[in-house]
Amino acid sequence: MRDALIGLARLTGAVAQAGLWLAGTGLVLMCAFVFAQVVARYLLGFSLFWAEPAAVMLMGWFIFIGAAVGVKEGYHLSFDVGLMLVPESWRAWFHTLSDIVVTAFAVGMVWFGWQLAARASTGVVPGLGISRLWDFAPLIGGGVLLVLFSLERILRRAAGLKTRRFGDMDDAADGLPDGSAAEGRAEAMLDGRKE
Repeated sequence: MRDALIGLARLTGAVAQAGLWLAGTGLVLMCAFVFAQVVARYLLGFSLFWAEPAAVMLMGWFIFIGAAVGVKEGYHLSFDVGLMLVPESWRAWFHTLSDIVVTAFAVGMVWFGWQLAARASTGVVPGLGISRLWDFAPLIGGGVLLVLFSLERILRRAAGLKTRRFGDMDDAADGLPDGSAAEGRAEAMLDGRKE
């Protein structure tokens, strides 16, 4: 099972990497569209009617994709003060409970996002001429990614594999927390040397 989960982690890692590229591209395009709209309106005297709705739609995509990747990579902030009060053996259970709550929230995003998209599908986005369904597609897509990444975290923890959490430190990339790495390894990695 561990090997299958490691393979799944490679697959979801590739999905997350693609998601980051898409989100980054969306952010750059959104900025370009807004800049073009400002230049067209205030310097050239006409308006790009499609720029604002396109920018808003792109913003939805990069926010929800980025949030899902944040779950995969363990980048979201967490309130871990309570974990310091419980025994070490309980902490994995609390982390799993947190991932279950995220999964339930993501299922709700998909479910209700789908209902919103279905109700709005007959409308048209002004300026773009496409179905309003696409206004809610980021909610559905981000929810699906959240479910995938959260379930992976739950399964990895069940198999005894490490899951990343915000604040985890491993500067030597050797699987050991900071301060316990082999002497000189972190400095060598930073300098680009091999040891």
